[in-house]
Amino acid sequence: MSTGRVLAALATVLLVVLYASGSGWLVSTGDSWYRSLEAPPWQPPDAVFGLIWPYNFVVLIAAGLAVAAHGTPNIRVLWVACLAASITAALAWAWLFYEKHELPAAAIALSVAAVATAPIVFAAFRTRTWAGIVLVPYQVWVALAASLSFGYARLN
Repeated sequence: MSTGRVLAALATVLLVVLYASGSGWLVSTGDSWYRSLEAPPWQPPDAVFGLIWPYNFVVLIAAGLAVAAHGTPNIRVLWVACLAASITAALAWAWLFYEKHELPAAAIALSVAAVATAPIVFAAFRTRTWAGIVLVPYQVWVALAASLSFGYARLN
């Protein structure tokens, strides 16, 4: 396996581990501040969050490994750069929302994450169709989360 492929695979795994651990550390849905917020009417039940996030992390790694192993050099760079941008924006959202309580800024950050996710899905589809397909729910989820974040900002 070429150095570029190995680096893309390592970057993917490290970024997703950072994403999972960072969001686990920053997101606090059980605290009184969060529970006091008026939720948008389209907020899914809490159980959905517990199901979708493990799925998201697994498919990001699986699709990323497929892109690393089979993608062209340009597709691998697109994948890693956009994955890093999306994760950075998503973690910024968590920090702005839960730590700073800056709801409008948090909504903007999550919108950036949703936009940065689109090239990830594109790169996965260009590499392996199955990798793109398994990422579609992640793209939908990030877009839904951004809309929820705007809903929280508007209602609170």
